[in-house]
Amino acid sequence: MAKQERSIRVEAVVLRHADWGEADRILGLYTREAGKLRAIVKGARKLRSRKAGHLEPFTRVQLMLARGRDLWIVTQVETVNAYLPLREDLQRIAQASYVVELLDRFTYEEGASPLMYGLLVDTLARLAEVEDPFMAVRYYELHLLDVLGFRPELVNCVRCGEVIQPQDQFYSALLGGVLCPNCGSFDPAARPISMQALKYLRHILRSTFTNTAKAQIPASVRLEMEAVLQYFLTYHLERSLNSPAFIREVRRLDNSYN
Repeated sequence: MAKQERSIRVEAVVLRHADWGEADRILGLYTREAGKLRAIVKGARKLRSRKAGHLEPFTRVQLMLARGRDLWIVTQVETVNAYLPLREDLQRIAQASYVVELLDRFTYEEGASPLMYGLLVDTLARLAEVEDPFMAVRYYELHLLDVLGFRPELVNCVRCGEVIQPQDQFYSALLGGVLCPNCGSFDPAARPISMQALKYLRHILRSTFTNTAKAQIPASVRLEMEAVLQYFLTYHLERSLNSPAFIREVRRLDNSYN
């Protein structure tokens, strides 16, 4: 996309927004055509603003952007998909917050990635449709890592290269994948991982979402898979995410009512 274009039309997902000045709002966007952008919406906080309702986080929109001095300026907006079920359930809101935070933390304003954009909108649609968000989020995490070039090695030991046998193993974020019991026992930073959890992670990484969604995963294995992926993602980000704490709090509240 030419740098000197004065206006562009893009499709985007709103990742976040923040108030600016007396009445404006700054948006963090992930666009299909240009990757991550920031844009300002003039007068978005005024009562009569027609744009504000289209620009809530997780909303998929069509935008006309005009180049400003420092930021793009939103001149036109149309909602493509508001993913309304996401806004009706606290658990869905928490998971969607995590999905967009991951993308936001891993990406910079450096160009388009149609694969990443497609993965994002597909995941938001799944979170709006499915009863159980677990598989949609795990599928997103693993395939996002793959698109980013951090695909974990789950078949061969990342130290000795031997094929992993059907037994409990270790996992190293530093080395980028699974370690056999012999190699893992000499790595103090490696974490144990059960063969069950490893099997499901492999299945998610090599299968379509339709196939992975059919898997019936025990609760203990779910927790293990989630913990391993959080460990791997946090290592690559070199900092903690905010939304996992929100997810845990929502779960705690759900359990207290059940």
